[in-house]
Amino acid sequence: MSQGNVLDVLTALRSATAERHAELDTRTPLAAAAPDLRAYRDHLQLLEAWLAPIQSAQGAGPQQALPPRDYLALIRSDLAHPALAGLPAAPVLAPEAWTAQQDAAWRWGVAYVIEGSQLGGAVLYKRLAERLAPHPLAYLRGEGSPGPRWQQFLAALRGAVVTPAQIEQACQGARQAFDSLITLLNSSSAEPAGHP
Repeated sequence: MSQGNVLDVLTALRSATAERHAELDTRTPLAAAAPDLRAYRDHLQLLEAWLAPIQSAQGAGPQQALPPRDYLALIRSDLAHPALAGLPAAPVLAPEAWTAQQDAAWRWGVAYVIEGSQLGGAVLYKRLAERLAPHPLAYLRGEGSPGPRWQQFLAALRGAVVTPAQIEQACQGARQAFDSLITLLNSSSAEPAGHP
């Protein structure tokens, strides 16, 4: 495999998702200037509604190349933390149906979005840990620096997604993963205040 192929898959995925990524960076509950515990709770609920059907349909998928990590369990643990007790009720988000493609490269694209979100989580953790204490922010904190896991993921991605057709399939999977989250965000923004 040439260095050109390595760059092509990463460049293609970044390019295919750049606008969607930028939109989410400015619209999620934690994008507020001074997010509080309610914003963190809403962020977690958004991610839970997004990730649950994907994880169920995708199975281990490409993540089999990495040490096991259950992001959904971390989200649910954070939601159950006593620091979130007593917050006003939030709208219940209905997860979208998710049909995983059988194409392995497409699944790599979805995994790219899931694993890449951990890099952003680490940045958010540094920014919010003190502000949102005593909540441990376990989902954002992860299990230490996400850098080594991300490098493992990239190495596996580079070995699995190399042809132009595979790269396009990966881009389609990544775009669908982002679009699913944006759809959920739009539906949560459309809920009236105080919705049960």
